[in-house]
Amino acid sequence: MSILGKNFIGYSLSSQNQHTFRSYVPAENTELPETFHAATQEEVAKTMELAQKAFDTYALIPATKRADFLIAITEEILAIGDALLERAHLETGLPLARLQGERARTINQLTQFAELIREGSWVEASIDTAIPDRAPLPKSDLRKMLVPIGPVIVFGSSNFPFAYSVAGVDTGPALAAGNPVVVKAHAAHPGVSDLTAQAIVKAALRTGMPDGVFSMLYDDGYEVGAALVKHPASKAVGFTGSIKGGMALYKMAQEREEPISVFAEMGSVNPIVILPEYLEKKSQQLAKTLAGSVTLGAGQFCTNPGLVFVTESESLGLFEETYKNEIIHIGSATMLTAGIRKNFYKLRDELVAEPGVTELAFSPVSADLENQSQASVAKVSGKDFIDNPKIHEEVFGPFSLLVVCKDHNELLAAISHLKGQLTASLMAEPAEAAKYPSLLQSLSRICGRFIMNGVPTGVEVCPSMHHGGPFPSATDARFTSVGRHSILRFVRPQSFQDWDDSLLPDELKNANPLEIFRLVNNETTKREI
Repeated sequence: MSILGKNFIGYSLSSQNQHTFRSYVPAENTELPETFHAATQEEVAKTMELAQKAFDTYALIPATKRADFLIAITEEILAIGDALLERAHLETGLPLARLQGERARTINQLTQFAELIREGSWVEASIDTAIPDRAPLPKSDLRKMLVPIGPVIVFGSSNFPFAYSVAGVDTGPALAAGNPVVVKAHAAHPGVSDLTAQAIVKAALRTGMPDGVFSMLYDDGYEVGAALVKHPASKAVGFTGSIKGGMALYKMAQEREEPISVFAEMGSVNPIVILPEYLEKKSQQLAKTLAGSVTLGAGQFCTNPGLVFVTESESLGLFEETYKNEIIHIGSATMLTAGIRKNFYKLRDELVAEPGVTELAFSPVSADLENQSQASVAKVSGKDFIDNPKIHEEVFGPFSLLVVCKDHNELLAAISHLKGQLTASLMAEPAEAAKYPSLLQSLSRICGRFIMNGVPTGVEVCPSMHHGGPFPSATDARFTSVGRHSILRFVRPQSFQDWDDSLLPDELKNANPLEIFRLVNNETTKREI
C-alpha cells in the first residue's frame, strides 16, 4: 500500500528537483506550511505496476473480505476525528456543519457498498444448465456474472473533499467490485486527501489487502493525471469536474491503443420550469426556496439551479421582487479556491453583459474576508435565450438566470435548445402538469433525475438515485455516480461455458453457499445460507 509523492506511508521517489506546492487556505488567502510533491513519471509507472500486480490477487479475494476492508476504511476515517474536519474547513472554507454531513455521507456510501457485496446479487449471476440430448443440437452449460475490470483511476473533486474525493463515489464502488484504485488527489485539498488516504492504507493493512490495492499521487497540474489515464494498465476513469477537464480525459482515453471508459460527471445548469398556476399560488415561497438553493454552498454544486423558466403572468412581478430581496439579503460565502472565484466572476460578468440580459439583484460581499462569493440573479426573455447559446452554459457559483417566455410555445422552444442535464425540475400541481405532456416529455429526455416541486440541490444516496445524465452532463448517461448501481461502471460481464463446477467462481457454483439471487434457466431463485 503506497501513497506516492509524500513520505508519510510507503515510499517516495521524490528528489530535490521535484515540483512542489502548498495547501491554500481560501478564507485567509494564505498557505499552510506542509510541502506536497507532484509525482514524477517514474512514480506513476511504479504506481501502475503495483496496481496491476495487486489486481491479480485482489480480484480473487472473497466479497465478504472486501466488505471488511470497506468497513475498516469507515472506521479509520472516523478515528481521525475532528482533525479531518478542521483540515477540510481550512482547505475549502466550507462550514464545519456541512463537512460533518459530508463525512457521514461518505461513511454511508462505503457501508452501503459493503452491504451490497456481502449480499451478492449485484454480480447478476445467471445460470443456464446443459441439455446434452436437446435436438437438433445439444445445449452447453452457460453461466454469466459481472467481474472486475482492473485498476481504476480516480480524480478527486474540488467541491466535495470527502464524498467525491479520495474515499468517495468512485473509489468505494471500484474497490467493492474488486478493482485496485489509484487516486490523483485534488490540489485544492491535499491535506484532507493525505489524511483520508492514510486511513485507507491503514484499513488495507488491517484487513490483509495486497500491496498496491490503493495508491494516491499528487499534482497541481495536468501531467500526472494524463500519465495515469494513458498508462496501459489503467482500465477505467472516474472524474467529477468541468466539461473542459472531463472531455480532455475522455479524448486521452479514446486515443489509447486500448480505449477505456471515462465516467465523467461534468456539470449542469439544472433547469427549473415553473408553470403559471403554481407560480400564482406559491410565488413568494418559490422565490425563497430558489434563492436558498442557488446560494447553497456558495453555489458550488453540480446541481445548482442555473436556469429558471417562467411564462409571463400577473404573478411574475411578485415572484421577481421576492427573489431579488432574498438574494440581496443572503450573505457572502467563501469560495473553494481563488481560481474558482475568479472564474465565477468572469463567467457571470460575461453572461450579464450579453444582449438582452439584465442583472436583477446581487448580494453584498464581506470586505473583511477573502475569496467571497457574490450571489446574483439575472433575467432574459425567452426569445433572447433561444437566439444566444452563450447564455445557456453553466456559471459555477451562486448565480441563476431567470428566463421569461411570452407563452407556453416559446417555453417549449427554449427547452428544446437545452443540452443534457443532471437534473430538471417542474414546479406544478399534478393536474396542471398533466395539461402539458409535450413539456414533460421534453424535460424528461434531457435529464438524469426529473424532479417535481423540488430543487435539485441535495442528492440522496440510495439505489433509486441516478446522478448522471445525457451528454454533456456526463460522458455516459447509462450510469450513475451515486448509489449502489454506480458499481456497474467498474465491472464487465463474463460467460463461462462448460466449466467444471469446482473451477467456477463461487457465485456460479451449483452448491453456492452465498445468499444471492440467481437466474437459473430463466427462473429467479434465492439460495439460502
